[in-house]
Amino acid sequence: MTTPGSTSSSPSRPPDAADGALFDAATVEHGIIYAYGVVSAHSTPETNGLVSESIAGHRELREEAIARLAARNVMPPVPAVGYQMPFVVEGPAAAAKLAVRLEEDSAVAWRAVLEQAKASDDREMAVAALTQCAARAAKWRAVLGVVPTTVAFPGGTE
Repeated sequence: MTTPGSTSSSPSRPPDAADGALFDAATVEHGIIYAYGVVSAHSTPETNGLVSESIAGHRELREEAIARLAARNVMPPVPAVGYQMPFVVEGPAAAAKLAVRLEEDSAVAWRAVLEQAKASDDREMAVAALTQCAARAAKWRAVLGVVPTTVAFPGGTE
């Protein structure tokens, strides 16, 4: 998972479990969007479409999470100034490996939303997000030549 590189002035995590999970997911999405910039910088032209698709998907998830929090009068998280990558990225293979890691991290966050959600529309969003993360992770694993490209339970350790 990416970690903020500096102290953020983000609002506090809400105490409600459902809102807290959604807040956490938005926070994770901020870091993932940042990290996809690193992926993009080290990717080959053949994967540019997948990079663009991935960034756009995570921006949509982040914006939807922020909108849902705002609708509940919960201050959404703000992005950090920078983020520490989980490992050094030098070249296309490491970039694809980072992309897989990002999709896995996002799946963990959205699975928590699914587990904590009280509203059916939040659960529906979380299931859609999990599905999107699993599909993108499979595409990135295929880029790496990893077999199998899918996991049984995205976002979990089962």
